[in-house]
Amino acid sequence: MTKSTVDILNRLEAELPSPLPKRIGVAVSGGSDSVALLHLLHQRLSPEGVEICVVTVDHGLRAASASEARQVADLAQGLGLPHDILKWEEGPNGGNLQDQARQARYALMADWACERGIAWLALGHTADDQAETVLMRLMRASGVDGLSAMSSVRNVDGVTLWRPLLSVRRAELRDFLRSIGGTWIEDPSNEDQRFERVRVRRALDQLQDLGLTTEALTTVASNMAQARQALEYTTKVAAADLAEVRAGAIAIDRAGFAALPDDIAYRLVLAGIKWTADANYPPRRAPMLAALSALREGRGTTLGGARLLCQRGCIWICREARAIAQTRTAPGAIWDRRWRILFKESKDCDVRALGKDGLRLCPDWRQTGLPAPVLEVTPALWSGSELIAAPVAGHANGCEAELVLGKEEFHASFLSH
Repeated sequence: MTKSTVDILNRLEAELPSPLPKRIGVAVSGGSDSVALLHLLHQRLSPEGVEICVVTVDHGLRAASASEARQVADLAQGLGLPHDILKWEEGPNGGNLQDQARQARYALMADWACERGIAWLALGHTADDQAETVLMRLMRASGVDGLSAMSSVRNVDGVTLWRPLLSVRRAELRDFLRSIGGTWIEDPSNEDQRFERVRVRRALDQLQDLGLTTEALTTVASNMAQARQALEYTTKVAAADLAEVRAGAIAIDRAGFAALPDDIAYRLVLAGIKWTADANYPPRRAPMLAALSALREGRGTTLGGARLLCQRGCIWICREARAIAQTRTAPGAIWDRRWRILFKESKDCDVRALGKDGLRLCPDWRQTGLPAPVLEVTPALWSGSELIAAPVAGHANGCEAELVLGKEEFHASFLSH
């Protein structure tokens, strides 16, 4: 074993979860980074009895993609490891091709991991990828979160995405593969300057001479990640002091909110929007800043599938009405991922949003102390056009509304990183 290989394994060792999972997934495209990762994990974890499962996503974007996936299957078979090929059946629909492919890849792999009881999925991102990401975020004038770039561990849809090679350069991994007689596939898209990352990669080669090195940029990412942790902790404390879940909405004490630093207020509102709208991707920074400014001035707005308003001494973040206008379930089933309506006599009924028209049929709704827009997006029991019950709006009629996602889940969402 070469000195370089020992050094890489030592860095990998520092990133290993403790205790080791019984089963780990490894995403392998066939490129040098993921192939090296597979060999390293096999070398380190197989003697520990950890089951390694390999997965390859065939995007179908190039004629050679199917044969390349089969090459990875052959590699896995040679190591005695199970391998699955996942196909992106839908394909791109215009717009940012690389971003669509990335989102599809993660979604397919997360589903694959969940189906096989795999809690940890290893990805072959390197220090070079991290540096490129930081530079791309700098070009967008990103804040702390953007400049913290890729985290080594992140939870997505119940699966832990694990990047154990963020401190390792691509050249080191290729030297390792050559030392063991390993081969890899060169993706021609890595030379296609239509893609931003390729252009950034070439620019980074030029910037090295000015001292803006891969190592410097990865250090920036590490520093920003530490700053992000501190800000997230402070936001979590602010949420515990100022925010509560009421009728499926987030209510933030307005006086306390006014005293928060802008970055903490931003993060608190963003967390409320993501939780309320159950969004995988947060709103962009510019519209978020506009929304924050509106709230500071006492004005409402809509953003990211959520409605924000200032009423009754609180900032309220609730569902946007049009986001759930067509959402229907049977009584007893979960509605809008957070409510369950329980009713003894529910024949020929379904659960829908109360809406403006339904709220007019609830004479006691003001006694709830809740703003009308919050109540309008709560569940109601309907039989055709007839309102049977709206328990959150004070028209229970023997019906009960149970909030499946509440205070505990909202505050736990701050730990999702």
